[in-house]
Amino acid sequence: MAVALYARVSTVRQAEQDLSIPDQLRQMQDWCTRNGLLVAKEYVEAGASATDDRRPVFQTMIGDATTSPSPFDAIIVHSLSRFFRDSLEFGLYERKLNKGGVKVISITQQTSDDSAGNMSKKIFSLFDEYQSKENGKHTLRAMKENARQGYFNGSKPPFGYRTVDCEVLGNKGKKKKKLAIDDGQAAVVKKIYHLYLEGMDGLPMGMKAIADHLNRRGSTLHGKPWRLQKIQQILSDTVYMGDYHFNRTSDKGQQKKPAAEWIRTEVPAIIDRVTFEEVRELRSNRAPSQTSPRIVTSPTLLTGLLKCGCCGSGLTLATGKSGRYKYYRCTTRSSKATFLCTTAPIPMEKLDELVLRQLADKVFTKARVTLMVKELKKRLKNAHTLEDEQLRALKLSLKSAEEGIERLYQAVEQGILPLDDTLTERGQKLKSHRQAIMLEMASLRGRQEIPVNAITPKRVDEFAKALRAKLLDRSSSFGKQYLRLLVDQIVISGKCAEITGSYANLARVLVEPTSKRRLGTITVPSFIPKWRPVGDSNPCTRRERAIS
Repeated sequence: MAVALYARVSTVRQAEQDLSIPDQLRQMQDWCTRNGLLVAKEYVEAGASATDDRRPVFQTMIGDATTSPSPFDAIIVHSLSRFFRDSLEFGLYERKLNKGGVKVISITQQTSDDSAGNMSKKIFSLFDEYQSKENGKHTLRAMKENARQGYFNGSKPPFGYRTVDCEVLGNKGKKKKKLAIDDGQAAVVKKIYHLYLEGMDGLPMGMKAIADHLNRRGSTLHGKPWRLQKIQQILSDTVYMGDYHFNRTSDKGQQKKPAAEWIRTEVPAIIDRVTFEEVRELRSNRAPSQTSPRIVTSPTLLTGLLKCGCCGSGLTLATGKSGRYKYYRCTTRSSKATFLCTTAPIPMEKLDELVLRQLADKVFTKARVTLMVKELKKRLKNAHTLEDEQLRALKLSLKSAEEGIERLYQAVEQGILPLDDTLTERGQKLKSHRQAIMLEMASLRGRQEIPVNAITPKRVDEFAKALRAKLLDRSSSFGKQYLRLLVDQIVISGKCAEITGSYANLARVLVEPTSKRRLGTITVPSFIPKWRPVGDSNPCTRRERAIS
């Protein structure tokens, strides 16, 4: 009878440094010789767990065994755990092999072909699965404690870091490892953060643009080209501000674990915490769910701001004469029919210049900004009374929700109510209600805490001068960034352009730095949709008209 031998170890390190595979093969070969069996083929799997079937050599062996006719009549393993450590998967693959007339035989756990033998094999398989899970549990426990002590468990460090040996000995007498900064890779990480925050040549850069930029300059990620996903991973991984987390995902990274189960390990920071949080906020604001990518990356100044006063549709860029002429054109006229809207196309350069000039000369002047700040103070004073009443009502609702949750906990602890699905669902509803109340309270407090009293005449004067210079500098992207923050929309009605913006946004720009990027002595903000008054019960808007 012809047979195939299958030998396996769980890790590549075991295969390189251990004698297990040679010993498995030697024992199986000797056993086949004693039993008069012909070895047709040997399959050796180095570095693959038997808890699943994601094993290339294993799949090749199954494919060979199920061909017709099969090149061998049985698969010989040292123990059944070498074949599979999952009892269900073991049974499925064994059934598949049996249909082709191929048996699975263990030289150390031999069983007969009758019902008693099949039961024994199932018991062996169940025990192997149990033992595998127990080993995994204890291994994870040891690795979590290793992480708590500040040591690195992985084999491949994150980009920007390298592993260094410590004097402390770990398992099997090997030195434990910690993460240290790799200066060359860390410089690339810093460059990625800088490009995402600052852009290049006055233009913002997204993740794809950064990847292209690095690839064109010959920078690689461990010898491979940069991809958008890797840039995103670097910009979102807290390890770069010194917070490395172990045990974030389940076995083989199939499912993310609750944050309470993560083990935090302090490592040297490549990016300071302020910069990391700025990038986190900018990524959130640039997310497609918040802002259309075409608005973020478009070089067109007024994309996403223009509205048609006739039909209410947006105005988008249109070109003529093979791109020589550029216009803002109503989408209703472009995509539906010209008779549905009377707004004529407007030359892009003319409207851009008109809007920027009006903002620089008539809106963001020292005198006008001072008046707007005074108006905001007046509105906030009138609004505080209503908001205080709303806060008091929300506090009562919050107290009621928390008391309801506490009563449920007490009833369970005292054995009055069973902890069943209905009770769990009720508890989740109360927690969700409490969270919604807290969010609404935070929103009200945020509107009350607009720090208008901190705006000084000197600050207003500096802001007006610096903003005027940047608005009129078309080579910079800062003017567009301010438009995104301070202007809500521009409605075109015939020869009039009505610009609507937010007093509250203006006040925050005057007193709250939102980025390291400087505009004279004024901080340049990134696009922050939460400052926008859409859907706000206290919009505090201003309107200005620009006549062409």
